[in-house]
Amino acid sequence: MIRISRTAALVALGLAAAPLAAQRSVPMRNGIPVAPQGIEVPPLPSEPVEYRTAEGQNIRVVVVARGLENPWSLAFLPDGGMLVTERNAGRLRLIRDGKLVPAPVPGVPEIRAVGLSGLLDVALHPRFAENRLVYLSYTKPLDEELAGLAVARARFDGRALVGTEDVFVTEDTASISRLAFGPDGMLYVTTHGSMGEGAQDPGSLAGKVLRLRDDGSVPDDNPFAGRAGYRPEIYTLGHRSPLGLAVHPATGELWELEMGPNGGDELNVLRPGANYGWPIVSFGRTYPGPWQHERNVPTHDGFEPPRVFWVPSISTSGLAFYTGDRLAKWKGDVFVGGMRYGEIPGTGQLQRILFNENMEELRREPLLTDLRQRVRDVRQGPDELLYLVIDHAEDGAVLRIEPAD
Repeated sequence: MIRISRTAALVALGLAAAPLAAQRSVPMRNGIPVAPQGIEVPPLPSEPVEYRTAEGQNIRVVVVARGLENPWSLAFLPDGGMLVTERNAGRLRLIRDGKLVPAPVPGVPEIRAVGLSGLLDVALHPRFAENRLVYLSYTKPLDEELAGLAVARARFDGRALVGTEDVFVTEDTASISRLAFGPDGMLYVTTHGSMGEGAQDPGSLAGKVLRLRDDGSVPDDNPFAGRAGYRPEIYTLGHRSPLGLAVHPATGELWELEMGPNGGDELNVLRPGANYGWPIVSFGRTYPGPWQHERNVPTHDGFEPPRVFWVPSISTSGLAFYTGDRLAKWKGDVFVGGMRYGEIPGTGQLQRILFNENMEELRREPLLTDLRQRVRDVRQGPDELLYLVIDHAEDGAVLRIEPAD
């Protein structure tokens, strides 16, 4: 009896080589596939747009302000105004009485805008009504070539930032950072960790969530304080691109939203001293196609698993828990910004995630997909409505989601 292997049989039938031969080569730049042209992004609507959604929460989307240059984040002032950062331009803008004030807010520190670096997050001190303190994370030029991530603090007098000073500076990383004050009054700072092995290096501040006092000093009860070989600022480690940070309104837990590479975006609950795996554990692929690591699963012994993950990636950015009554059918839901789906430009969206009482995912709903905008941030306002930051170089904007009924 003559035995023929399966491979030989496929070759004889002309089938083995066909799948490979059918693939076309993709242009690469610096080892990364060149992004396609993508889908044309339509202009933002000049009039409010209404949508029907899956839970029966009919909504209206309104453009609050436009003409911003790569806006990155926003914070709500007690008087109803908003502070908005413009990443590339390094400007802080003020929206007052529903209108964008033409002149930028003075007093912002000098930034270096390269790639994803620049003026990043803005946060108000928990006692802002008393001390008027505003915090900014930004890329600080340290010399002609070197830059680092910094956190600046200043007093906002209603028109300008006064007494601006750095309370924290590191040379370990220079781009992508979110800020959030926890229920403990501490300032939490995320750092970028997608390059190299810094996210797993306890002696580096790259790829970490840091825990600081409001003056930038290190609390004595940090999980690694006093431990040899560990930076005392570290609260958690093993993060890639942590672009969302928010406090759960009921539990007080800190939740972190992390952009993966080609897939593997994560929504994590932060535990003091926990390791979230990057770059050892990931459910994403490298941009050229192979798995990021052989441990291509979202869970592995010794590492904290994500609460939610995305494959394909939606390029997560911005995180909010909705607690209000005006969008009543969404109360308790989590909202996540997305900048592109499956590596295709022009496919930005907002996603709504419904959890059960144990914070286990039940379903998720893509929203505003026809707008195709890069949703850089999402926040709940004091008016119990949702606000989105749209990241665009020429017509960045702030949108409001309100009930249509």
